[in-house]
Amino acid sequence: MKLDILAIGAHPDDVELGCGATIAKEVANGKKVGIIDLTRGELGTRGTAETRDEEALAAAEILNVMVRENMRFADGFFANDKAHQLALISKIRKYQPDIVICNAIDDRHIDHGKGSKLASDACFLSGLLKIETLNEKGEVQKPWRPKQVYHFIQWKNIEPDFVVDVSDFIDLKMKSVLAYKTQFFSEDSKEPQTPISSKNFTDSVIYRARDLGRLISVEYAEGFTVERYVGVNSLFDLI
Repeated sequence: MKLDILAIGAHPDDVELGCGATIAKEVANGKKVGIIDLTRGELGTRGTAETRDEEALAAAEILNVMVRENMRFADGFFANDKAHQLALISKIRKYQPDIVICNAIDDRHIDHGKGSKLASDACFLSGLLKIETLNEKGEVQKPWRPKQVYHFIQWKNIEPDFVVDVSDFIDLKMKSVLAYKTQFFSEDSKEPQTPISSKNFTDSVIYRARDLGRLISVEYAEGFTVERYVGVNSLFDLI
């Protein structure tokens, strides 16, 4: 199955928080989109790996993505090394995405920066002919390098290189985020409080999107950073 876009997040819910509305918009535009989670989020204070598995599937259904896989790397302890790179290269070659969207380049959680660099490095290495990986049938995979790698914004307020108008999809984004019932604000929850379980955090997802939207004269937007210049065919490509 070839995908147009592959979103890679260190934890289940990273993709929804970082680019859920953009994904929903691209799906609505007919693009084939998939998600890969690097870990099950098993070190999270609230919930369990099993509840995160269930929540991730529910969120994937809300966003209507074609596939969602979990690499089952060790939460908090995975590394950007050969073994992890080869495992991710195999998935990139399997899905052959034109665009990869991944974690913020620098963030509060150490897995976000690690996941960002791991995904970026795997995208580059995936295009090298002399790196051999096998598919599920034991067949040698062909090299594949995505055309673009973009990074979404997470806890830290990183200045985006470009923003996407997601005004019609912010509600779907928030529905996918709140599918992670164990992780985010609930008045009835008896779980320990965490930096992301407050109402202020959930509200911040909305007000960041609203502020980015304000800056381009739309209601809501999501921001991304790039690894190389963004090229356009015409000045009129910009909204």
